[in-house]
Amino acid sequence: MVVAWRIHWLTKQGRETPEIPCDVLLTEEEWKVLWVSSERKPPPEEPPPLSWCTRAIAKLRGFIGRKSDGHPGTTVIWRGLLRLHYLVIGSRYAPLLYPQRAGP
Repeated sequence: MVVAWRIHWLTKQGRETPEIPCDVLLTEEEWKVLWVSSERKPPPEEPPPLSWCTRAIAKLRGFIGRKSDGHPGTTVIWRGLLRLHYLVIGSRYAPLLYPQRAGP
C-alpha cells in the first residue's frame, strides 16, 4: 500500500507541481543516481525539478517523451522506480567491486 501511494503521489505531483525540487519525493541518493544514469555527468549541487525526475524515471522503463505522449503514467513510473532501486543498490556496491574507480 505504501509503495502504491508513493507511485501515485509521484505521478500526481509530477503533473500538478512540476517546478518543485525532486528531493521532496526522492532521497538525495536516488536523485543523484538518477541524474548520473540519465545525464552521464556528475550531479548538480541543487536537486533538479520534479518534472525532470518523473520523466527520467519513466525513461528508465521505455517512456519516449515525445510532445504527443503527455505525462508518464503510474505503470511506467512504477517500473522506472523499480529500475532506479536497482541502480541505487548497484551504486552502493560498485566501490567494493571497483575500488580504484570509486568516486563521489
